[in-house]
Amino acid sequence: MSTVVNPDLNKKLSKFGNKSEWNECFHCGNCTAVCSLTEDGNLFPRKVIRQIQMGLKDKFISNVDPWLCYYCGECSETCPRDANPGEMMMSARRYLTSVYDWTGLSGLLYTSLPALIIAFIVIAVSIFGVGFAKQFNVDSIMSFGHHFEKYAILSVFSLIILPNIFRMFWFTILKEKTKVPLISYIKGTWDFILHMFTQKNSLKCENNTFRWLEHLVIVFGYLLLLFTTVFLNWFSTENTFIIWLGYIAGGVIFVFTFDFILSRIRKNKEINKYSHPSDWLFVIWLFLMAFTAFLVRVFIDTDLLSNNLWLYMVHLIVIAQWAILIVPFGKWMHFLYRSFAIYFANLKKTGLNV
Repeated sequence: MSTVVNPDLNKKLSKFGNKSEWNECFHCGNCTAVCSLTEDGNLFPRKVIRQIQMGLKDKFISNVDPWLCYYCGECSETCPRDANPGEMMMSARRYLTSVYDWTGLSGLLYTSLPALIIAFIVIAVSIFGVGFAKQFNVDSIMSFGHHFEKYAILSVFSLIILPNIFRMFWFTILKEKTKVPLISYIKGTWDFILHMFTQKNSLKCENNTFRWLEHLVIVFGYLLLLFTTVFLNWFSTENTFIIWLGYIAGGVIFVFTFDFILSRIRKNKEINKYSHPSDWLFVIWLFLMAFTAFLVRVFIDTDLLSNNLWLYMVHLIVIAQWAILIVPFGKWMHFLYRSFAIYFANLKKTGLNV
């Protein structure tokens, strides 16, 4: 495989969030020494940084290492050159997201704040237009909202997420001509599912247990809320168990995401010192999605929604922006790409031993 040398690769990645000087790193090895995720024979994260500095674009794109980093911040805290390797890896993940995305929208939305704002406004206006077309009838708009969620999930998954995952597979496995026995794909499936839902490798990071627990609760709370609203039709049901299930899921999400928002405001940890707009949007919109869903159900149960349709309209706008922008083109995809990266990394190890 030929290697494309791109001397401007580091400048390109700087557009994805990292403002430190990439060349400040002189490969002392400190980040590799302190990283709890470093394995024998793997110069993590030094290999990624070196590929970026040298402009080895193909090698960098085929590398899954940036996704194996959970950004505990210890490497940045102890870096003698203040090169901020933790934020380098985060910027690398954003850039790789744009590479995998066949639509090109991830790159645009990550690097252009005006484009991001315009996209959010367009979706908000479109949802308001639907309400206007339906004469702001509560039942009609809520029926639209319920069906919109189902079709949005199906469309985004089939038209954007699946093709992008395949592109990731192409760049990291197929293009590299890594020969992996079919049985290895099958054997790695359970481990892939386990990592996807638990992100258990982050427990290797020191003093990360509570953060890991917060993420775990949010993941399962999010999935439960999604299942309750979309498949159990939470806003229309009269089943007491389903109603309280939705309340619990929504309550859990907005409590924990509110804590995440406070942490980013305080910047009292290394991982919160640098916040890209996508970082803010992810936690704020997840919070708003759960909080507005919680309030809508309260208004339904207290017969106040008919006179306060604006609340459901706000919730529907938040849902649409989340489903159409943040899930396929924002930080939500990091959760999925990381899970596949661990799966692909294990396949690569198998291929080297064949």
